[in-house]
Amino acid sequence: QVELVESGGGLVHSGGSLSLSCTTSGLTFTSYAMGWFRQAPGKEREFIAALNRNGATTFYGDPVKGRFTISRDNGKNTVYLRMNSLEPEDTAVYYCAATMILSGSLPGTIDDYAYWGRGTQVTVSS
Repeated sequence: QVELVESGGGLVHSGGSLSLSCTTSGLTFTSYAMGWFRQAPGKEREFIAALNRNGATTFYGDPVKGRFTISRDNGKNTVYLRMNSLEPEDTAVYYCAATMILSGSLPGTIDDYAYWGRGTQVTVSS
């Protein structure tokens, strides 16, 4: 059974930082590219970041470029999202997801991601 579990969310003041983790099980981690998405109340799920299987190539959504960093540890089957300079607009539930699409097609669309975690809440106060 495939499982993705996010952790590290919480409440932070504007300008602060948080680090999210997503630990996976039940899949061959190195066979999957990984991504982070977020969804704010009343809004559609939004792409945040993705990286390929060996972590050498990364992609970011425009709202987070220069502030967020995605990384992975294939030995720990875990993907991370470091979030700096957080703003109230970053408030959302953050999800990690796994995809088997080829690196040349990354970051792909939401439908390309086969497995999803349940999400972790990030709240940024002004």
